[in-house]
Amino acid sequence: MTDRYEGPVLCLMGPTASGKTEVAIRLTRAFPARIISVDSALVYRGMDIGTAKPDAHMLGQYPHALVDIRDPHQTYSAADFCTDAAAEIEQARTDGLVPLLVGGTMLYFRALRDGLAALPAADRAVRAEIDALARQAGWPAVHARLQAVDPETAERLKPTDSQRLQRALEVFEITGVPLSAWHARAESGGLGNDLLQIGLIPDDRAWLHARIHARFEQMLAAGFEAEVRRLHGQAGLHADLPSMRCVGYRQLWQWLDGESTFTQACDAARAATRQLAKRQLTWLRSWPDLTRIPVGAPYDAPAVTGAALAALQEFGPGPWS
Repeated sequence: MTDRYEGPVLCLMGPTASGKTEVAIRLTRAFPARIISVDSALVYRGMDIGTAKPDAHMLGQYPHALVDIRDPHQTYSAADFCTDAAAEIEQARTDGLVPLLVGGTMLYFRALRDGLAALPAADRAVRAEIDALARQAGWPAVHARLQAVDPETAERLKPTDSQRLQRALEVFEITGVPLSAWHARAESGGLGNDLLQIGLIPDDRAWLHARIHARFEQMLAAGFEAEVRRLHGQAGLHADLPSMRCVGYRQLWQWLDGESTFTQACDAARAATRQLAKRQLTWLRSWPDLTRIPVGAPYDAPAVTGAALAALQEFGPGPWS
């Protein structure tokens, strides 16, 4: 019988295209671990190329929990993630494996670390009213409405961040309590000190941008356009779904809707990915208790993995010792 693992949960964070997946796989070769994805796009089935999802062969060799668990027409929240991740962490421990959480969705990592307030469930009628306002007056008008009732949340959201604006205003409309107040009284229950957190931090922004651009070209060569065309033709899918708001998908969807040229859509997708990386790095810059490992050119995955293992050994004895 395999001994239960009772040690801390390992988190491997970093911006998009920083090499997290390769390092995670190398870590599973160094000690018994189960990879648990922390990525709000990888949860969706049929969205493989544009999310840089590991292919079927790779997933067969190195299974990733919380990949391909929703259809694109379904939603997936930070609360859903916390529930699912807790179950996967417990199963890994039972199997004697180190839970290895890997990804770049920083909101999910924060929810896991700190816990979540018991926010109200989505209300279709309220969302429909907010969507109607957005259609009539634009998302900046929704942002202005949020500014009036929850200036703290509005301050940290861009007027174009439709998904988060919708949710923040929905919470207020349902409860009469600003989202910022809900977060301020967030329930305990996060993993907190039970996490060992390692961040892959690019030491050269130009290097990261070059990797982002190269990866996007690889996606196009692999059939990303055809993947978005297939999704665009599916009944029940539309541009306002969280899945179709994912970076890359949103921009090519707009092209298919006739809102831009293909070249413009590709340029916008690259720019949006750079902005995503910038936001991720902003989170990581102030992330508490994070061991930062610099990455850059020339990228040396074995060396980065070695640095991660050395950091783990400094934390104390464990399966990595």
